[in-house]
Amino acid sequence: MISPGATLGLLGGGQLGRMFTMAAQSMGYKVVVLDPGTYSPAGSVADRHICAEYLDVSALERLATACAAVTTEFENVPAQALGYLASHCIVSPSAQSVAIAQDRIKEKSFLSDCGISIAPYVVIQNANDLESEAIRNLFPGILKLARLGYDGKGQVRVRDRLEALAAFKAMGENPCVFE
Repeated sequence: MISPGATLGLLGGGQLGRMFTMAAQSMGYKVVVLDPGTYSPAGSVADRHICAEYLDVSALERLATACAAVTTEFENVPAQALGYLASHCIVSPSAQSVAIAQDRIKEKSFLSDCGISIAPYVVIQNANDLESEAIRNLFPGILKLARLGYDGKGQVRVRDRLEALAAFKAMGENPCVFE
């Protein structure tokens, strides 16, 4: 158990981080935020804001040294940063968990392998995958970027293959899942 008075670390400085910081402080914890933004909602209320990139080793060392435990406020923080921090302090969620959550293809495979029922989907690696027979019964559906989509970003509702192809091209032909 980490008792009040200890310092907690947070990767990410957005609105959820601000709420985390204020809640932790109300319980008697100090909070250090590592976020690349010079103005971050969480950094503005934290006891300390380390303004640096998430993979800046010097910044990660300062965070790990100052904190009893570190967490993240969103899933797109580099998992490598959490892995580095884990060798210095308590980190939750784990780098491995975040790496799975950051990639919808890995995430769906992981859930399936655990025996958890998920919506039918098809992995889209290239435009030819949108011509597969497996995708036919999924329309209308949603094309989602495999990485870096969140809060509805990186997702497009499509009614047919032509819309799916246009959406895939608009997303830079990056790997996606279609469900």
